[in-house]
Amino acid sequence: MKRQVSAAVVGGSIGGLTTALLLDHVGFDVTVYERSSRELDGRGGGIVLQPEMLRWFKEISKQNPSKLSIRSSALRYLGPENSVTYEEPVQWRFSSWSTLYRALLADFRPDRYFLDHSVANVQQDLDCATLFFENGDSAAFDFVIFADGITSTGRQLVFPEAVPEYSGYVGWRGTVPENELSPESMKLMGDALGYAFVDDGHICMYPIPGPNGEITAGSRLMNYVYYQNVAHGAELDAMMTDIDGIRGIVSVPPGRVQEKYIREMKKHATETLPPATAELVTKTAQPYIQVIFDVRVARMVTGRIALLGDAAFVARPHAAAGSAKAADDAWALFDEFNESDADIATILSQWETHRLEVGNKLIDRVTLMGRRAQFEHNWVPADQELRFGLKGGLLQPQY
Repeated sequence: MKRQVSAAVVGGSIGGLTTALLLDHVGFDVTVYERSSRELDGRGGGIVLQPEMLRWFKEISKQNPSKLSIRSSALRYLGPENSVTYEEPVQWRFSSWSTLYRALLADFRPDRYFLDHSVANVQQDLDCATLFFENGDSAAFDFVIFADGITSTGRQLVFPEAVPEYSGYVGWRGTVPENELSPESMKLMGDALGYAFVDDGHICMYPIPGPNGEITAGSRLMNYVYYQNVAHGAELDAMMTDIDGIRGIVSVPPGRVQEKYIREMKKHATETLPPATAELVTKTAQPYIQVIFDVRVARMVTGRIALLGDAAFVARPHAAAGSAKAADDAWALFDEFNESDADIATILSQWETHRLEVGNKLIDRVTLMGRRAQFEHNWVPADQELRFGLKGGLLQPQY
């Protein structure tokens, strides 16, 4: 498509920024709207840099991805008394949400990135799609991409029938400065993607850059997700209610979790996890909780409006593929616009067909991974299908 087109991206996080950068690279007039009143720097924990996410930095950006991430050398499973129950050489790159967000934001045009713009509604006709904001403003574009995450306003407005399906477990998340952990623990965890499995859950951990993007040993963070089974209903509602009595739908953020649940979680970690991983959990200053659920959509496109990344499919984190899927969606959209001279609605429809397949396959795979890890207890470390990756773990990423 050769003519200039106006596009809005709703959501200024990692998926939205990747999308906006690629649409801008096509030559479109792109505007990003983020609901937060300030830049998102400082949110979230670790991110596995899948090849799909690295592609922007390897092919277009002038930034060096090696300065944004940490490379692992092994996949390592820990057992009782810190025994190594499985190990093989595996290379991954790990970053942090903050580091990656800052890098993508630095590549985008600041005059086209608008904070404090919450979408209230979206409407379209044959010629354009119009966003209506809670502050009373409105803006019309040739097309609109909602990349506004797991609580997507776009999904609620356009495909309200797509609702979360609870997995049966939550994820405790946190980070600890590696210099606060014992040398013995860091020897086991500091160079690896690590796992430990217990009767009612499992933990996944890996190193990530420090608060300001530091990647040298001693200044990094250790990041983890500690999964625990929690029954749906009163038990889950109580745990997801914060210190002010507000029930979190998706998460209870750092500093807002009721202290009694933190104490119970850390006590359980001490009693069940290998000592190194228990140390990681118990030394977390402010752990937080995420509800683990899936969302499927039957459609990602209607006319000139599309959903991308977690705004469409929300997949459990077992494949570490949420950001990778958003990036892959964005690259597929980039390719469609570069290769086709069709009208916008047709191009979006063509893009949707394969993306639905990718999203559904990812949900199928992470559901299997979660079932094996949390309930069936038949996770096999050597099984390549249980590895990180958007489209399966049969091949190691090429960095």
